[in-house]
Amino acid sequence: MNINFTKMSGSGNDFIVIDNRKKIVKTASAFAEKYCNIEGVDGLLLVEKTRLKPADFRMVYYNSDGSRASFCGNGARCISLFAYLNKIAPSKMSFESDAGIISAEIKNGTKCHPGLVSGSHIVKIKMPLPKNFKLDFDLTAVGQNFNASFINTGVPHTVIFVEDIKKIKVEHLGKAIRWHKEFQPEGTNVNFVKVLAKNKLQVRTYERGVEAETLACGTGVVASSVISIMKKYVSSPVSVLTQGGETLKVYYDGKTAFLEGKVTVVFEGKIEK
Repeated sequence: MNINFTKMSGSGNDFIVIDNRKKIVKTASAFAEKYCNIEGVDGLLLVEKTRLKPADFRMVYYNSDGSRASFCGNGARCISLFAYLNKIAPSKMSFESDAGIISAEIKNGTKCHPGLVSGSHIVKIKMPLPKNFKLDFDLTAVGQNFNASFINTGVPHTVIFVEDIKKIKVEHLGKAIRWHKEFQPEGTNVNFVKVLAKNKLQVRTYERGVEAETLACGTGVVASSVISIMKKYVSSPVSVLTQGGETLKVYYDGKTAFLEGKVTVVFEGKIEK
């Protein structure tokens, strides 16, 4: 049996995306661990049926290590474009996720044509409501002391502001903080943030599940922006420079957050099983 898939990139976050409404992928965790590593991507996105109205479909996400995650911001933008191009949902849609109902818009949808297998489009999503805020607490890891903040933007994130973001040892520090006793048993993603201007940040993220620094993290970008706005370092909308060189935009009104940026269809392929 052949399994059709699309490789997509959300500002440097790469994914395998599959229409799984007929349950062609039966053991998703093992599938993600095997094929994400073959393709060199951050995770597996599955479009599945939903019983929740008015949702158009259900988003299921697995990290490249096979672990299930409740949400992924860049993944949500990618699966939205996939659903639109494959006539699963209209250009303005909503879908079920483990973090709740998410709404999305293909902003240049009038220029998109279902069946397109390449190209980039701007996709904006309404994020899960940020919660579990904890600002300015002391955190010690690998012999260093940090002023940290915590927030859940669909998944847990720790935010640390730094002066020299280029020299920060993201993998070394990120791994230690990700497994820190403060955040057990769930663990945390870790964001190192540099304020560049009143509406601009630079963010580098260590992602749990990938267990490495990624070129971009949508929920991390939103987490970093919301915390920065709450601390009055920046104001909305915030442009966020990612490690991959692309810029994501975050809107936050004190309650609701939106994430906007480019999604690219890299290629389509088949997996023979």
